Amino acid sequence: MTRTILLLPVLLGLVVAKPADARSLHARIARVTTAVATMQGVDARLDWPADAEAGDLVIRTDRIDAPDLGYHYRDIAWSCRLQRATDNGWACAGDLRGGGKPLHFGVRFDDKATVAELAQGNARIVLHRDARTPDLTRLDFAKVPLVWAQALLAQAWADGKLESGAFDGRIDIATPADRPLRIAGDLAIAGAALETPDGAIAADKFGGDVHFDYRKTDALGLLALDARLRGGEFLAGNTYIALPATPVTLSLDGMQRAGQGWELPRIAWRDGKVLAADGQAAFGTDAGLRALDLRLHSTDMGPLRERYLSGWLGVFGLGNVELSGAADLHLVMGDGTLQSVDANLHDVDLREPDDRFGFRGLDGDVRFSATAPVASALRWQSSRVYGLDFGASTLPFDSRNGVLVFRQPVVVPAMGGTMTFENMTLRPPSGDAGMDIRFALGLDEIDFGLVSKALGLPAFQGSLSGEIPSAHYADERLDFDGGLAMKLFDGDVRFSALSMERPFGVAPSLSANIDFQGLDLLRLTEVLDFGSITGRLDGSIHDLRLVDWTPVAFDAELHSVRRPGVKQRISQRAVQNISSVGDASFVGSLQGRLIGLFDDFGYANLGITCRLANEVCDMGGLHSAGNSFTIVEGSGLPRLTVVGFNRQVDWPTMVERVEAVGKGDVKPVVE
Repeated sequence: MTRTILLLPVLLGLVVAKPADARSLHARIARVTTAVATMQGVDARLDWPADAEAGDLVIRTDRIDAPDLGYHYRDIAWSCRLQRATDNGWACAGDLRGGGKPLHFGVRFDDKATVAELAQGNARIVLHRDARTPDLTRLDFAKVPLVWAQALLAQAWADGKLESGAFDGRIDIATPADRPLRIAGDLAIAGAALETPDGAIAADKFGGDVHFDYRKTDALGLLALDARLRGGEFLAGNTYIALPATPVTLSLDGMQRAGQGWELPRIAWRDGKVLAADGQAAFGTDAGLRALDLRLHSTDMGPLRERYLSGWLGVFGLGNVELSGAADLHLVMGDGTLQSVDANLHDVDLREPDDRFGFRGLDGDVRFSATAPVASALRWQSSRVYGLDFGASTLPFDSRNGVLVFRQPVVVPAMGGTMTFENMTLRPPSGDAGMDIRFALGLDEIDFGLVSKALGLPAFQGSLSGEIPSAHYADERLDFDGGLAMKLFDGDVRFSALSMERPFGVAPSLSANIDFQGLDLLRLTEVLDFGSITGRLDGSIHDLRLVDWTPVAFDAELHSVRRPGVKQRISQRAVQNISSVGDASFVGSLQGRLIGLFDDFGYANLGITCRLANEVCDMGGLHSAGNSFTIVEGSGLPRLTVVGFNRQVDWPTMVERVEAVGKGDVKPVVE
């Protein structure tokens, strides 16, 4: 496009000759070549009336190419008023057109120097050329849109697209015949934004001061850059950087061989105590990272997550975690794969604001090698996951054959019991494959009362024990093989088909099957404050699915079972609550009139089912007849029967009824 001053030396060459006394001058030139650009199909016309003080100059060209700078233009036209200037010079100013919005272009030259100015609105570029240094062109910039430099950026990065921003400063372009092209300068940039076509790399609102020195031959490009950055956002894959308003310094050296990607033999980043980084990197022709050797150091991890880690932590659902302490990291990649990691933590605390996840007093190291075996150990003083407290523990790592393993079983104190992790293997991300973790888990005498309290459940009493022979985490999904068993209300509860998706991410989900046998109904109803029911309960909750810890689907069935010597009685309050939750009522004849005179009743059987889908619970009971179903089948006198009359119950409504039961806001319905 015409938004560049770099082609102006070519245009100036056409008006160096004195127009003499002729009334008009017309020249057609097939080709004009300079060190910077080549012009083809040039047509120049000068009309100068006799004895006039000025003449009208029009220059048109079919094609302008500056391949080293990446600029290519078609159908350029410049018209101006040519007149003499002081010091035996000439001046001409007018509109420059090339398909877009016109620019104002003015030039002044004499035997000593050439000065040209290109302007559009508040944007201004001034070119200086001195006759004593014909191979040097100096450009001064004021409020120039960054998009004017798009072609120049494309020379170094084909996929980079400038979107917005402006800059001020100076650039020197040297084009000596016996030395490489050299472009060097100092720029002050404000509000810069760019992105790649696939959106994998993007930046917004970048600002700062940049010094650069770029040299290029046909075989090699060299870049030295020093910058003081202030503010802005940057995204590359899972890496998201939000820079502070205080200056952050970046220094790097770059090298690009013909037909190859960029190599960065020196990278230095300084952000106060928050992050210091030193290393080197290499990229493919597609801008993909091929090799990296990077050392990172932080003595103040507090701002680290917000500025640098939110993208990577967000992958694991920890995008809001709060950090403190110090850390060192040495990371090596080769051929696009992770080769080694050496992470050292010094009294680090991690905590999510909502207490979903947290560690206190993390200390030690984690070392990984894709080749040589290495050992490490990571310790913590305490941890907390979804309100569940865990005691101090140590993870003894060995790196073997490209995976991390536990040297020995790890026992973690947990809620009055223990959790034992065995056979753990962690395979870091590689290529298109994400992190893969496998382990075995044993639970021993976990106090379910403490678990219930932490999760905000009623004060259930019991212990949780069992073994999961194999657990697998990959692609944000955690699957458990085997099951867990627990003693609860003098009965047995078993969990199977356990799996979790996004355990720490947005809308975590859990799937499971639950089977229980012989639960003491009296102890259960006392804890739930449901009214008293004596007897034993069997049942199941299959295909259970929780999203963000809220039930969205299940198939539940509960029923009483007779046990020798166990009475089966139900209190009037419990009947009321069952009727409310199950959208049911008492039924009977003459006996129904006497129900209100009794505190409890005998029952023969009790049962209820609910299949939840799409926020609707398909209800059932012991028997069904049309749209009605029996929930409680009475025994003795007065004989009590509880029947539900609506099989399709809105789930949110049912939840409200359960909450009302807990508050004691339920009244009996007798028919």
